Amino acid sequence: MKYICECCGEEKEDWPALAYPFPLFYSNLSEEEQKNAELTSDLCIVENPEYAHYFIRAVMVQQVANSCQDVEYGIWVSLSEKSFNEYVENYDNKEFETEYFGWLSNYLPDYDFEESIPTTVVVNNSVGRPFVFPHQSLDHPFVHDFYNGISQEEAERRMDVVLKNSNT
Repeated sequence: MKYICECCGEEKEDWPALAYPFPLFYSNLSEEEQKNAELTSDLCIVENPEYAHYFIRAVMVQQVANSCQDVEYGIWVSLSEKSFNEYVENYDNKEFETEYFGWLSNYLPDYDFEESIPTTVVVNNSVGRPFVFPHQSLDHPFVHDFYNGISQEEAERRMDVVLKNSNT
């Protein structure tokens, strides 16, 4: 699949990462509410007198059956305040490794999400952004596909959907 890289403008043949610029929760806020939230390329905090939500940017890799490539998602997960604060405190510590419980905070193409997917967030700062693994015990088509792979046709269709939506 060929595409034009948004960064360099060159035609590429490898699959692009499907990146979400912010958590779904943030995108559902009004413009006024978004002004009171903090959003960077790696962190998001949404606070008001009634609640606080904490999100980090992470990576999730989905296998593609019969392909040497995988689909890489740049997604957001929500963490508890305690986990979020520990993550931020150790953000620049290259030796920091841990795991957190988190909730998938973006909905991926081809799946109905009535509620969020519980995940394990694996942090190893020496390799970059955390990796996310959905809880295998959850009976959901996305979880099944994550662990069993999707077809190359499905992967390319999802890329088309996400890339078209990001260009509008």
